[in-house]
Amino acid sequence: MRKRVNALAEQLLETLEERGYRSTSPRRAVAQVIANQDKHFTAEDLREQLPSLGRATIFRSLKLLVETGVLCRILLEDGDLHYQLSHRGHHHHLLCVECGSSQDLLGCDIEELLQQTSANHGFELSGHWLEVYGHCRSCSKSESPAELTAV
Repeated sequence: MRKRVNALAEQLLETLEERGYRSTSPRRAVAQVIANQDKHFTAEDLREQLPSLGRATIFRSLKLLVETGVLCRILLEDGDLHYQLSHRGHHHHLLCVECGSSQDLLGCDIEELLQQTSANHGFELSGHWLEVYGHCRSCSKSESPAELTAV
């Protein structure tokens, strides 16, 4: 497990270096903590694990990792912004409002619709971000039939 985490942290840093960013000691620390995450996390989670790093340093590191495609942002239904490793390029997320799990939604069938809608409004589309909220299979099964009809 330790080897995998170290290899992943090195991969994150290599991606930054390939794009012209230096591998500074704060970025190495952030990469190491991110590589240890097994689910989505917040900037505050990183701050708690890296108390010697400033808030701005953590946010700049997260921003770079998102821009390089290594991390993706996840906006939870309550407005909290989370991050997770991104291995698949552009994608969206299915987010369970019950247990908080996230699942990647691959393929982007909405691109053509967004391009057309934007063009109809004289708007030049530069990107999009989509989160789909609901209940995962496990949480849907755990609800009783009475709870499902009450919704």
